[in-house]
Amino acid sequence: MLPAAYQVPAAAVLLVGGFLACFFGYRLFKLVLGLFGFIIGVLAASSFFGPADTTPMLIAALLGGMVGAGVLLAAYFVGVALVGASLGALLVNVIWMQIEGDPHPAVVVLFSVAGAVAATWLQRYVIIIGTGFAGAWIMLVGGLALLGDGGPLKAAAAGNPWVVYPLNPAPDMAWLPWAWFLLGVFGTLVQLKWTGGDRGRVGGAAKANKKKPAKEE
Repeated sequence: MLPAAYQVPAAAVLLVGGFLACFFGYRLFKLVLGLFGFIIGVLAASSFFGPADTTPMLIAALLGGMVGAGVLLAAYFVGVALVGASLGALLVNVIWMQIEGDPHPAVVVLFSVAGAVAATWLQRYVIIIGTGFAGAWIMLVGGLALLGDGGPLKAAAAGNPWVVYPLNPAPDMAWLPWAWFLLGVFGTLVQLKWTGGDRGRVGGAAKANKKKPAKEE
């Protein structure tokens, strides 16, 4: 929830931040990670206050954003492993959707550990896929917020607070998951082909780009 005067700038920040994450997530990973943490912190902290509590809401949003950014930046490499573990758990659940019943907890743990281990060795690909799809979703949230009937423009005109729904920004829009999937795939391909740096772990591109000393003749 955000006050009326800050709704349009906040939606624009979501749109720009989502664009950076979707197409430059690997190259600007620390910046994107901090931005994601800031956004999550702002949304979480501001939700504890009512529409009339403008000043406390802004203070809480700022402090929450700073804490969120700090936590994600502190969990820089741990976050990559957590993403891999989450992908592993998601994979086993998708597989078990074709089978009756739920997967055994031991199987979920095994896939999660395997995903975390794989992520530490395939950081570039994990980060590119994760930021590509996360950035695509944030772009859609920001864009729909600016253009949709329930977005910040209408809320600001009425003087009402804008309540952000990051997991369901456009109810009853069946095309949204497909738009997210296609935009996420496009962002992932752009990073893999052009903006994702060299192969290897985080920071590998910077190391590879260092000029080697010229050989003495």
